[in-house]
Amino acid sequence: MTKSSVIRCLLSVVLAVYLGMALLIANDMAARARCTGMNVVVEQTPSSRNFVTPAEVNRLLAEWKLNGTDCAASAIDLNKIENRLNGIDNIEQANVERLADNSIRIRVTPMIPVARVFDSHGSYYINRAGKRLTANSRFRIDVPVISGEFNAERSPKMLLPLIQRISNDSAWNALVAQIMVDRRNGDIILAPMIRGHVINLGDTANIDSKLDRIMTMYRKVLPVKGWNYYDTLSVKWGGQVVASRRTKSIPEPLIRFDREGDETDDESVDNMLVADTVAIPPKQIKR
Repeated sequence: MTKSSVIRCLLSVVLAVYLGMALLIANDMAARARCTGMNVVVEQTPSSRNFVTPAEVNRLLAEWKLNGTDCAASAIDLNKIENRLNGIDNIEQANVERLADNSIRIRVTPMIPVARVFDSHGSYYINRAGKRLTANSRFRIDVPVISGEFNAERSPKMLLPLIQRISNDSAWNALVAQIMVDRRNGDIILAPMIRGHVINLGDTANIDSKLDRIMTMYRKVLPVKGWNYYDTLSVKWGGQVVASRRTKSIPEPLIRFDREGDETDDESVDNMLVADTVAIPPKQIKR
C-alpha cells in the first residue's frame, strides 16, 4: 500500500469519527433544546366557527398537563397529545408535530354540528352523520334547536333531512326557531319566530308540499284571519291544512335556550296542541 493510500484511509477514518461525534453532539443539543412554544391551529369553517377554538384546545392541554413548554422539545409526547385530542368527540381530527425551531404545531379539524338537541337527559349537538357531540358552555354555535324525547327507535337523526331542507331555504331558515317532537305521538312540530302558533308536520314525508302549504297559509289566510287566530297549523294529511282555533291566551315563547345548562319547560307545547280543529279546505291553499 502506498503512502498516499494510507493517508487517504487515515483521513477517511478521522472524517468518519468527526461526523459521528458531530452527530452525537447535535443529537444531544437537540434533545436538550427547550420547546419554543405550542401553536394551535384550528381549521375553522363557517359551519364550525367558534365550536372549537385555539383557546379551548390550550385550556384542555393545560388541564391534561400536556402544555409544558418549560421542558425539552424532545421530551414532549406528541402521540399522547394527538390521541387525547382525537378522543374529544367535538374534534374530527388532530395532528401534532415538532417543527425545526423546536415549537409544537397542533392542527385541529373540528366536527361540524348541524343541530342542538335538548331532551330529558340534557343537551348535546349532532353532526351531519347524526353523531352526538358534547354541548357545554365552552362549545357554542348557532344551529337549529331540536327538543323532544329520543331513544334508539326515535333518534334526532331522523330530523336531518328536514334540517337540511330548512337550512337551504333562506325564508324558512329565518322563520323556524325550533323543531320539536311531540312525546305523545312523535309528531314533528315547528315553532316559528312568529309567536302564537305552531306548525304540525306529522313526519318528514312530502316535506316540500307541506312547507308550501304552510307558506300559502301565511300569504293568503293568516293576513285575513289574523296571526293569532289559530294556535296550530297542521299539514299532517296530504293536500290540506287543518288549523286549530285558539281557545287560550298565547303562552310564553316556546323557544328553548341554554342558561348555564338550564332548559325551558316544554309543557306549554303539549297544551297548545290540544284544541278543537277547523279544517281549511284544500281550495283555499292552492296557488
